[in-house]
Amino acid sequence: MEVIDTLDRDCSALAGLFQMVINDMKGSGPMWEDFLTRASKLQHALKAMLVALTSFLDAFQRIADAATSTRGMCSGECVRCVCGCVLVCVGQVFA
Repeated sequence: MEVIDTLDRDCSALAGLFQMVINDMKGSGPMWEDFLTRASKLQHALKAMLVALTSFLDAFQRIADAATSTRGMCSGECVRCVCGCVLVCVGQVFA
């Protein structure tokens, strides 16, 4: 009988605690809604930025590839410089 009384008190305390948490959360609904809306906007902005950055790096890589195929007096130095810039940009983006 004592076990049942202890269990009943524990369940009652847990129910009271749960009810307090629910009552506290009722007022925070609009804040969570605003947070989720802004998080969604941030996700879309980050996706768009990633697409633009990838496109930029592809164009920069084409310039580096074109510099690799050039001939001339300073072409080796130019190729190293442009390829180094591409690698630094890619390293900074994906680090």
